[in-house]
Amino acid sequence: MKKEIIMTENAPAAFGPFCQAMKVKGFIFTSGILPLDPSTGKKVEGGIEKETRQTLDNIKAILEAAGSSLNDVVKVTVYLTNMNDFKVVNEIYGQYFSKPYPARAAIEVSGLAKDAKVEIQATGICDE
Repeated sequence: MKKEIIMTENAPAAFGPFCQAMKVKGFIFTSGILPLDPSTGKKVEGGIEKETRQTLDNIKAILEAAGSSLNDVVKVTVYLTNMNDFKVVNEIYGQYFSKPYPARAAIEVSGLAKDAKVEIQATGICDE
């Protein structure tokens, strides 16, 4: 089985022992992606709205580097430090994804790396 590491400078570099994404057997599995500015590696400021947009922009860039797109995402997991942010995240999420929407889970967690308010992991399909 061939595994291909996906990496792009248009999304933040991994800051630990993981990769941005892995492509295998027609699937792309992203790591949990944070709202980090790709050019600085620092978390964007401005609250949950800006963090959500940056996170989804980062996922979009990673998928495109793998030859895929947001339209090819089949499963998303959203991690939030405050479930009260769900409505805002959901509204922005709906601007990035269209029908048929991917399967999704949203989970509240006690904390995220880099003090982020949101982290998103996506699984998409692509040509092998």
